[in-house]
Amino acid sequence: MTDSAIASGKKKSLASGAMVYLASNILNASIPFLLLPILTRHLEPSEYGQVAMFQVLVSALAAFVGLNAVGAANRKYYDEDARKEMSGYIGACFQILAISFLFVSAFLLLFQDWLAEAIGLSPIWILLAAVSSGASFVVNMRLGQWQVRKQALKYGALQISLSLFNAVLSLVLVVALSYGPEGRMAGQTLAPVVLGSLAFLLLIKDGLVNFSLRLDQIKDALSFGVPLIPHIGGAFLLSTVDRFVINKHLGLDSAGIYMVAVQLTMVMSICFDAFNKAYVPWLFERLKADDSATKRRIVKWTYAYFVIVLMMAGVAFLIGPYAITLIAGEKYAAAGTVIGILALGQAFQGMYLMVTNYIFFSKKTARLSMVTILSGVLNVGLLLLLIPILGLQGAAVAFVLAMAIRFVSTWWLASISHPMPWFTFRNKEV
Repeated sequence: MTDSAIASGKKKSLASGAMVYLASNILNASIPFLLLPILTRHLEPSEYGQVAMFQVLVSALAAFVGLNAVGAANRKYYDEDARKEMSGYIGACFQILAISFLFVSAFLLLFQDWLAEAIGLSPIWILLAAVSSGASFVVNMRLGQWQVRKQALKYGALQISLSLFNAVLSLVLVVALSYGPEGRMAGQTLAPVVLGSLAFLLLIKDGLVNFSLRLDQIKDALSFGVPLIPHIGGAFLLSTVDRFVINKHLGLDSAGIYMVAVQLTMVMSICFDAFNKAYVPWLFERLKADDSATKRRIVKWTYAYFVIVLMMAGVAFLIGPYAITLIAGEKYAAAGTVIGILALGQAFQGMYLMVTNYIFFSKKTARLSMVTILSGVLNVGLLLLLIPILGLQGAAVAFVLAMAIRFVSTWWLASISHPMPWFTFRNKEV
């Protein structure tokens, strides 16, 4: 087989993988998207605000429940000893999950009354947020191991099953049984628990779990994951904490309205995430080969990608306000004032994903954590400054500015972590 035929086959592999992930993510996202107009008509903005705060807490706990060991297991697959070490390594990751879950649960029990008052949830839902986060870790471990092995169809089947089961539970509990916001939060807890149990069994079936105690593997997973805690924390401050600040300054009604706008702009994030899932294995293989001509082509394609995502944000500015009223109803119409701004922030998120992969490949995650946490702290400062002045629009503007700064900073960091011809690719044939 000629080199051109091999290259053509690899391009088709990336394209087909990206299409499977894109189709899976679209189907996966269409389920809660279709659920949105039903929930917004059965839940008042303040009740939808409670759901938003539960999701905020689950996201916040994700950095600590499991200590980001899923990423360590995914990266381990590309090491030379991966074939014989993988099952023990994943077993070590689950040991980390168990211990971290116990510590997080103890912390939540100790401060449950204070947290309940601060975020407007009853103590039981604060504890169940940790359960949801832990179960999601197991699901993500199974998904991640399929992703690195380029088994996109299996990835999509589990991903869609999780969202579908979540939606069915929510419909039954909210619409049929009238449990209100508690019904939606129950669905967001039970679905990961059930599908997480299935994911664990599938890992065992594939011989990917061995619980022998290996302190060296635990240490290696922690060395990858623990430095990412500030990174995940920074991501939380960038993309999730705004609902907490809105709730504090403007109330649960505004938090619910803002959450609707966020969920609609997540359509963009879905597309970016789908492409990135197929792109990462393809990119890592080529970075490992260290071919100059290939690097120049990657840079050229990356710039084209940047143009596309910014055009998507422009479309959102034009049609977003009409989509809000059509999908969510008149009582959520105020979300239309921020949807275009939030879409621009999502565009910077998509551009960020294309440059952060170089940092993960180089395993220099501590540097990334510094950039993300500083961007997150900046976002919080901007939120506190702008929300009292501009209301919901102030939260959206803070999000855009912080995401833009994170993208530019991460791009610079990627350029020194794993050099690429970002500004010289045109000097040679591409």
